[in-house]
Parts: sequence; C-alpha cells; structure tokens
Amino acid sequence: MHTRHFNQLPKPYLAYPKIIQGLISKKPKGEKVLPQVEYVVDSFKVDQKHLKAYNAVCGFKNNGYIPAIYLAVLSQSLQMHMMTSEAFPFPILGLVHIRNQVKQYRKVGVNEQLTLSCTFGELQPHDKGVQFDFITTVKVGNDVVVEALTTYLSRQKTDAKASAKTTESKIPNYKVNAEWDISENTGRRYAMSSGDFNLIHIHALTAKAFGFKQAIAHGMWSKARALASLTLPDAYEADVWFKLPMYLPSKVQFTTAKSDNDTEFLIRNAKSQKPHVSGSIKAL
Repeated sequence: MHTRHFNQLPKPYLAYPKIIQGLISKKPKGEKVLPQVEYVVDSFKVDQKHLKAYNAVCGFKNNGYIPAIYLAVLSQSLQMHMMTSEAFPFPILGLVHIRNQVKQYRKVGVNEQLTLSCTFGELQPHDKGVQFDFITTVKVGNDVVVEALTTYLSRQKTDAKASAKTTESKIPNYKVNAEWDISENTGRRYAMSSGDFNLIHIHALTAKAFGFKQAIAHGMWSKARALASLTLPDAYEADVWFKLPMYLPSKVQFTTAKSDNDTEFLIRNAKSQKPHVSGSIKAL
C-alpha cells in the first residue's frame, strides 16, 4: 500500500483536465485492478464559511457541529485525485454512484483538528458491470469519529446475472413527512459547495449531452437533504441507495417509517411515486 500525504485538501477542479483527457484516451484492455493507495490529509480544520454555505443548500443547522456527510463530501476531492493521478482502470465519466454509507461515532465540533484518509475497497461483480468502494476514515487524534463508504458502478458487458432474492423483504409503511419543490438551480448551488461540477447536474443543455432529458440532482445532495430533515442520534449509521434520477426542477415527497430506534426513509416523485433515494438511519 502506497500512502500519499497532503497538508491540505486538494482542489477538486485540478482533476478536471485529466477527466476530460480520459474522453480521448482509452483505458487499456485486460484485467481490471484498483490501485493500492491511500491518500491522507494529515491535519486540517474545516472552513467554517464553506461549511455554512453547504449547510444552507442542504438544510442543516449551523449548530457548532459538522454533519458527518459533509466530511464524506470533502473526501470526494481525494477520490477524484485518486482516480486521475493513479492507474485507475475505468473511465471516470460514466461511473454511476449507487450507494453511500456514513457512520458517525460521535458528534464532531467545527473547531476540531481532523485527519482525513481515503482508500479503494475491493472490486465486486454487478449484474450491470463491476462495482467498487471508496473507504473514507476521519480521525480526531487517534480516535475514528466518522467512516464512509462510497460505492460506484462501472457499466460494462458482463455474464453475471442478478442474484435471485431468497427472502421476501417487507416494504416499510412509509408516511409522507413533507413535500419538496426542488428548484432548477439546485445542482449548480450544490456544485458550488461540494466541488462536484459533473455536467449532468449543472444545466439541462449539458445533461442532454449525456443522455438525460434534464439536469439531475446530486445523489449526495438528496441524502444530505433527507438527513437534515431528521433528528439524528449522536452516533448513527446512515445508509442510502440511489435509485432513479431526480430531474430538476421536480416535486418530491419525503417519506419516513420508524421501527424501534431505526428510521427508514424514501424520497419519491410526488406524481409518479417512483423512488429516487431509499435509506435508513440506525443508532449505534
């Protein structure tokens, strides 16, 4: 395992020229292997002005603590550089973000000194290609305070078939918690605070170039909006699966179902009832 150290978070936009270059140069054929690397920001404090801008677009309160998902968003900068600076085996444009899991072991104060690290997980078969994880760890001193798992799908031809479900999963009894009118500029607003300027999120014209009829909301914005609408325990796990695209603008329903100390939630289209994001919150 090779470790690369940073004294500050690398700027996401510095990776974009290499991403565009990837449209021209093809990845070599053969066995796909993920780089054995770890990227580490050794010591930093969050930019509170930036955090407030993120909170404003996602709906979090400025209460002196850092939302765990915000730290997962910061790690995306490391992820982009890991994919563009190392021998990454897949085209970056076209990757599909299918899942995100965040574990917060305790509240993290805005003035705490943090260490942020990110590594690749294992390649796994998927019925539509292959999937892989980024594993993010946030520490205060030697204590792990937040862990995150980000799962991407690389679509490609495969002989794998979707595994048959052996157990019948019970559909939660969702109740409508709120209706949200998601504005057309949500993708641009979130991009300014997250650094994720993927063209499918920015404008209808750029999204159409990638096969979408309109711009679509960032999955991580959708998850953050849901978490900001719930009362979260001090220690919790938030696991989310991204379903169908949320076109911008859009009207959606935020629904929840509670059982014991767990909360299931679903963001669905208000008209068609089709799901955009499903997730769960579990107290740790």
